[in-house]
Amino acid sequence: QVQLVESGGGLVQAGGSLRLSCTASGRTFSSYNMGWFRQAPGKEREFAAAINWSGGTTYYADSVKGRFTISRDNARNTVYLQMNSLKPEDTAVYYCAADTRFRQIQPSSEVHEYDDWGQGTQVTVSS
Repeated sequence: QVQLVESGGGLVQAGGSLRLSCTASGRTFSSYNMGWFRQAPGKEREFAAAINWSGGTTYYADSVKGRFTISRDNARNTVYLQMNSLKPEDTAVYYCAADTRFRQIQPSSEVHEYDDWGQGTQVTVSS
């Protein structure tokens, strides 16, 4: 099991930026694909971005493409989500998640393919 701790959320005005971090425990972080998901009040959890184990492949939801960038530092067991040009509709609790299948080439956008989840960090974008 991978323990994940997110940080970096907060309140920002529309057009602003935030960088989320997610630090993982365990020695096998570098073998796992990682994802960022978000959940707004009254809505289902939805995919935002994912990155494969090596960092060589990334995948974004259409709603964040061109504004968000996912990256990882395997030496620090950390995955990041840089969020630029934020909009009020980006307001949500953001979760990082680990897909513990070993070294999958293509990162997944499916909630059910991620095994371990962080506690979430709130992002609020004011208009």
